Amino acid sequence: MKQVQKGFTLIELMIVVAIIGILAAVALPAYQDYTARSQVSEAVTLSSGMKATISEIWADRGDLSVANSGQLGIPVATEVAGKYVQSVTVTGGLIEAKMAATGVTNTIQNGTLLLSPTTGSGPIIWTCKVTGSSVPLDIKYVPSSCRN
Repeated sequence: MKQVQKGFTLIELMIVVAIIGILAAVALPAYQDYTARSQVSEAVTLSSGMKATISEIWADRGDLSVANSGQLGIPVATEVAGKYVQSVTVTGGLIEAKMAATGVTNTIQNGTLLLSPTTGSGPIIWTCKVTGSSVPLDIKYVPSSCRN
């Protein structure tokens, strides 16, 4: 009698391993980018609290040169920190969120995200910037709500 084959052949197993390897090679960089974006979003969240205070200073005084960390209700830079954000500094209304040196994805270590106010006759318009800082972040790591 003819015996029925049970199990997989070596070729079939090698094909499955190759497919898993290809999927892992594509998924790993995408996951690392996702992780970096989620860590940078903490900087945007921590900075959003400062935006309200700076807007109030602008409405009250009409001048952002006095909007600095540690003054007029804006906390000292080291008081505003998170798991991935080292500090959030305000200088003349410009918000600078500095990412931590350790505990974050390598691609954003010590990176800086700037939130720049644009004043006019109406409310302040905030613009996210990654250039013009000492260690700029790659724009792909900035949350989509913050991209220009």
